[in-house]
Amino acid sequence: MSPPTHMRAALLLGHGGLDQIVVRGDVPVPTPTANQVLLQVTACGMNNTDINTRTGWYAKSVTTATGKTGTTNVDGSWGGGLTFPRIQGADPVGRIVAVGDAVDTTRIGQRVIVDAWHRDPGGDLEKARYLGSELDGGYAEYVAVASANASVIDTDLSDVELASFPCSYATAEHMLHRASVAAGQWVLVTGASGGVGGALVQLAKRRGANVVAIAGETKLDRVKEIGADVVLARQTEDIARAVLESVGKVDVFADVVAGPQFGPLLEVVKRGGHYTTAGAIGGPIVDLDVRTLYLNDLTLHGATVLPPEVFANLIGYIERGEVKPLVAASYPLERIHAAQEAFVRKEHVGTIVIEIAGDGPSV
Repeated sequence: MSPPTHMRAALLLGHGGLDQIVVRGDVPVPTPTANQVLLQVTACGMNNTDINTRTGWYAKSVTTATGKTGTTNVDGSWGGGLTFPRIQGADPVGRIVAVGDAVDTTRIGQRVIVDAWHRDPGGDLEKARYLGSELDGGYAEYVAVASANASVIDTDLSDVELASFPCSYATAEHMLHRASVAAGQWVLVTGASGGVGGALVQLAKRRGANVVAIAGETKLDRVKEIGADVVLARQTEDIARAVLESVGKVDVFADVVAGPQFGPLLEVVKRGGHYTTAGAIGGPIVDLDVRTLYLNDLTLHGATVLPPEVFANLIGYIERGEVKPLVAASYPLERIHAAQEAFVRKEHVGTIVIEIAGDGPSV
């Protein structure tokens, strides 16, 4: 059966509040180009980039923590190619229903999980484009993606569970990959109750590392269940001292929070250690004592455009059951406003998922 001509989708009309997101039923279904496939979306995970793009937080003029309205200026994106209206959603899961002329028709019917990074064939990172930012994403009944980015997956997990993996876990694995995390090391994880933070805990443990995790005091038991060896409340008055008293200095500081805790926590990294980051939910502007950096021979890593092998490895981890989904809640597409409000409150542990044609319970 051929796809319909129009679909339901959540359109982001511009930077600002939730009023900038509208769900409509008359959005044209995309036609896959030669090397693309058309995916009928069943579920799509929600991530910080959804909120940050809507609020314009990526603009250099914004210096506050995430979740607050930042700017209505056209520079409020991070990829440099954002236009409106835009369908957000980096984590679509579903089945292929149509293919472009250069794609084998045997792909039709495959259950797939999508790597959101559409990379330049020549390896130019400046030309990489992200689903839901420079490209329309998965908060819609259908999305067209590069065939190479739609990976077949063999698992008994539900589509809602699968949709909790792509962005959060691929980002976390990229962070650990860049810092060369190895067995026996101590890894400090901030924001450990969030999607990326929870993934960092699991993936660091998968590598045989030890984890000291920082999260809100009401979430510590859950973070401990995820696998953290030591949990500390972020409300602790001197959090750096608490880390030192608990485990001593760490080999790797895996950070998605930044903000005022950045400086003190960087001091607990061993000489020759690594700082790796893919977020700044506590605020992007930090105090850095450059002496800490050079006198301790530290290496700082930014982790955004991940290499294809990182996502391919993640598929294997999922299929072998080496990582577990952390679904905090799921919402139908029509309740995307409520889902984003819940996301911004940060009361959840794990990932919030939007169900498009869901196979699981909604809230």
